[in-house]
Amino acid sequence: MGSGQKTPEAAGSIADAVKGNWVDTRAPAWAKPYLRLSRIDRPIGTWLLLLPCWWALTLAIVSDGQFSLFDVWIVVGCGIGAILMRGAGCTWNDITDRHIDGSVERTALRPIPSGQVTAKQALGWAVAQSLVAFLILVTFPPAAIALGVLSLAPVAIYPFAKRFTWWPQIFLGLAFNWGALLAWTAHTGSLGWPALLLYVAGMAWTLFYDTIYAHQDKEDDALIGVKSTARLFGDEASPKWLTGFLVACVALMALAILAAVPAGSPARLILALAGACAMAAHMTWQMRKLDLGDNDRLLMLFRSNRDAGLLPVLFFAGAALV
Repeated sequence: MGSGQKTPEAAGSIADAVKGNWVDTRAPAWAKPYLRLSRIDRPIGTWLLLLPCWWALTLAIVSDGQFSLFDVWIVVGCGIGAILMRGAGCTWNDITDRHIDGSVERTALRPIPSGQVTAKQALGWAVAQSLVAFLILVTFPPAAIALGVLSLAPVAIYPFAKRFTWWPQIFLGLAFNWGALLAWTAHTGSLGWPALLLYVAGMAWTLFYDTIYAHQDKEDDALIGVKSTARLFGDEASPKWLTGFLVACVALMALAILAAVPAGSPARLILALAGACAMAAHMTWQMRKLDLGDNDRLLMLFRSNRDAGLLPVLFFAGAALV
């Protein structure tokens, strides 16, 4: 695949990429546009897609007390799959937004609007990533495979959501937290209430962090008519809504834990609930640091959700060892 680069500026780092990332500093020139389409220079999205998978897997192990080498593969497979499917989803997003991104300062240098790749080349890249991800998916049990295939629906719809609803973050949440359903099913062989509760908890978390993220673009979005919860709530109401999403996320996660941990396992229950409390503490810290007029602060807080989401994983894993 040729890069079709036009100018040194167009080939430069994306505005919200991690400074000094290896894509900008070490990747071959021909590969950079494709790696940027996949957001390899911005790994936070991969973490946000992956962590609900790990929540569900570790909580499933807490629930049934069963751990096998296949669970190690679920951890690794979900990790690789998150990179690939996040890459495919972001590439698809950039294809559908190619006429919008050039009008937004933060996205104007993305590979398609800046002319580094064509939409046809990007589509081929999205398909290639999806096919490799499918090869990983077919190593999972049949029910998990079916769920993985179904996940393509919210992935396909999400880029269009901001055109017809003020709540596109709900569609992002549907897509980004699907791994909670898949990983639980990969371990247990079937869906369960704890997985469903974790899924909805993850959706509340997505509304929390992506509303923070969307505040960076609210002025550009208003000019071009793109909808978001940041624009819907405005600066005055957003903190109240964010607090509501925080409470909903933690409460639903706590319900998932109560549904998953078997009776007569107080140590497991306490450790698992401590994970939800630790996540609540981190999200509360984000609220205290929130400044909706400071884009650098907003980006920092958005990225900090990797650590927020890792906390339940660590506590759930600890509970599984008890």
